[in-house]
This record gives sequence, C-alpha cells and structure tokens, in this order.
Amino acid sequence: MNPKEDRNPERRVPPFGLALLPIVAMGLLLAVGYGVYKIRPQVLLVAAAFLTGCLGMWLRFRWEEMQQGIIDSIHRAMPAILIMLCVGILIGSWMASGTIPMIIYYGLKLISPKFFLVTACLVTSITALAAGTSWGTIGTVGVAFIGIAMGMGIPLGLAAGAVVAGAYFGDKMSPFSDIPNLAAVTAGANLFDHIKHMIWSAAPGWLIGLTVYFFLGLRFSGQTISSPDLTLILETLEKNFRFHVLLLLPLLVVFYMAYTKRPTIPGMLLSSLLAALLAIIFQQETIVRIAQAVNSGYPARTGVGVVDNLLSRGGLMSMMETQLVAFTAFSFGGIMQKTGMLAVILDRIMKVAKRVGSLVAVTIGSCVLTAIVTGSSYLAVIIPGDLLKEAYKKKNLAAKNLSRIIDECGGIIVPLVPWSMAGVYITGALGVPVLSYLPWAIANWAAIMILGAYGYAGLSMAPKIREDETQIGS
Repeated sequence: MNPKEDRNPERRVPPFGLALLPIVAMGLLLAVGYGVYKIRPQVLLVAAAFLTGCLGMWLRFRWEEMQQGIIDSIHRAMPAILIMLCVGILIGSWMASGTIPMIIYYGLKLISPKFFLVTACLVTSITALAAGTSWGTIGTVGVAFIGIAMGMGIPLGLAAGAVVAGAYFGDKMSPFSDIPNLAAVTAGANLFDHIKHMIWSAAPGWLIGLTVYFFLGLRFSGQTISSPDLTLILETLEKNFRFHVLLLLPLLVVFYMAYTKRPTIPGMLLSSLLAALLAIIFQQETIVRIAQAVNSGYPARTGVGVVDNLLSRGGLMSMMETQLVAFTAFSFGGIMQKTGMLAVILDRIMKVAKRVGSLVAVTIGSCVLTAIVTGSSYLAVIIPGDLLKEAYKKKNLAAKNLSRIIDECGGIIVPLVPWSMAGVYITGALGVPVLSYLPWAIANWAAIMILGAYGYAGLSMAPKIREDETQIGS
C-alpha cells in the first residue's frame, strides 16, 4: 500500500474517554463473560475487537487500515506462534519416547516433597536459561514436575507457580530468549548490559520466591504417598515404559542448540525427530502412534486413569485453542494500536511522569496495561518502549533502565493474564488455571514491586554515559 493512500485528512484524533471505552468494554466482557459465565475468551475478544473496529470507523479509519493493524500485530507474534506449535510437537514426541515419563518416574522416587517447590523452581530456571524458552521449559520439564506434584499430593497451584516463576526467570535472564533481545532492541540498549542490569531486580524477586517455597515445602515434609497411591503410579510407569539414559538425548539436543546459539525452532524439531526414533527403539511404538502423538497428543493407554490423564498430552491440536485466543487478542490489540487509541491512553499517562520515580511508575503501569489489553508479551514490550524511550533520554537515564522495566513488567507479567496467549498456553500445558498459580509465581510479580521501589528511591537507576548505548558497557 502506498503511504499516501493510507492518509485520511478527515480522520479524527480519538479523545481519551473514547480510547478508554474498548478497554472498559473488554474488561467487563472478560470479567462477566469469562469469569462468571465461563464463555470462552476468544468469543469475548472477538466482540471487543468488533466494538473497537466500530469506534475506529467512527474515527474515519478505513477497514483496510485496521485490518493491516491486525495483520501487523499477528505478524509480530508469529515467532511465538510457531514456537507454540513446535512445543505441541515436542511434548507429544517426548511422551511417546518415554523422556517425560522417565523424568516423572525418577522425580517421584528421588525428589523429597519437602524440597519439591524449591527444586521445581531451580530446575526450570536453569532449563529456561540454557534453552532460552519459557514455553519450551513449561511444556516439557514443567509438565513433568506437575506430574510429580500430582503423585505427591502437592497442590497444583503451588507447583505450577514455582514452575512458571522459574521458567520465566530463566527466560528473561537468557541471551538466547526473544523477550530480552526485543526489550534491548526496543529501548536501544546492549543485550548483555540489559541482562546484567536486570539482576538488580530479578534476582531479589527470585530469591524471595525460593524462600517462600522452602517454608511452604515444610508442610509436605512427612508426605510420601497420596491418593491416588504413589506406588501405583510408579509401578504403572515402570510397567509401560522402558527407561534408559539415552532418553535424555532430546533434552540435551535442545540445550546444545541453545548453547551454540542455533535457531530455536529447528532445534525443537530436531529434538522431536530424535524422540520419535527413541520411541521406536525403546518403546516399540509404531510410526502411526508417533504421528498421532505429534498431531493430537500422546494416546496413553496404561489402564490407570490418573496416569493416562497425566501422559495424554501434547500434539499440534492441543495448541489450536491457544492459537484462536492469540489471533483474537492480537486483532483487538492491532486495532487499538492502529487507530491510535492505545497511544492516546499512554500519552495521557505520560503527563504525570515529572520525576524519575513517577517515570518508572508510568512505565510499569503502561507495560502492565498493555499486557492486560493485548495479552501479548511482544506488544507489552514494544509499545511502552517506543513511547517512553525519549523520556528516559531527557532525564539522562541509560536505556538499560527502560529495557529492564519493559522486560520485567511487560514480557514477564503476561503469563499472569488469564486471556493472554501465554496464560492460555500454560493452562493448557500444565492443566492449572492462571488464577490458581498466579499468587505463587512470586518472581513474576515481586520484581515489579522491587522496580517501583528502586524508581522512587533512585536505586540502580543508571545514568546515560554515551549516545550509542548499543555498545557493551553502556
């Protein structure tokens, strides 16, 4: 499209009250429709997007322009959508090979209930740091820990909170992850300076979480067998799968590809292919059953209901509802962004940012608002980052201050939004609703409060030392 053709001299600037209307409407639709009547969020998001589109037409935006906003919004999310599909393949193939069942089996035998929550957080942190993916970690290692929690009788909300907190901590501290890279690029900071600067806020929140998990774990110190009987689960897994150390190879492939900075998606597909070969060799699975596991999820048939429920996961089809939520959420966010309504809201918020503390508070609020409105980690990083980076320059603050906040408060808060793509994905992968794990994903929300306190106290707010802050050491 020719840029000149995209201009409309009669287009109206959205007033603040009008710009707020879609957000209020979406909030009411989700609160009542999803929260009370359990209507699927994608239906409600379509209704919110339709209302926003009607307002856009009243502002004299043409449908073709708003449609392009939707396309642009979805385009930015395509890497995450492709990774999500690969995670479905990965879970199905790892189940068929016996990789995840083996982790569950030895986890049940070796992990003490007393230290389960701490262990879950530590292991998922290390996995996501190495692999550069919170979703891949949650969909594989996280699924295994949820299985262990089920066997030990540990509340799944607690277990899922520890898994999500660990996975997202590792993700945001990994140079291989897309969100830290996106945050650094958006703010104009150096990636490694950005990651080092995040330690000031990310590490305390993570340590607070580990401390809470340790003391909560003391409640389960005398717990070894729960209902269903742990022994039955162990015997069923041992009877239906042949375990071997080579079953860890698919996990090592993901680690190796991440360590050598190879592309994520080819690494996940290579790991899935290896898992499929291991399924044939060790589990005597047929190609037909492996294909079924990859497409619609692993068809567990152990004869024990709790084990079948645990293992019947993964596959491309398991990600389809998540895709629908993603497309409808990005449709709403794309129209909000294209019509300028989201920019009007953020610009109004900027007027209160007179000091460093208030600028930090505005940045946090903008990120959280965008995350809630769009349900997108990418938009929650890009939009506030683009709008606010000039304000940081005017106050002589280093770009890594902004990149740290939009990473922590934009990208990492999204999994705590029930209708976001991340929230729906995690719920589907772990089988635990967002509102059940939200209070226990401590590292995700503790860092926000720490950043707010830092802003008002002036702690760890680095000054700008050079114009080109993409150089390391800025």
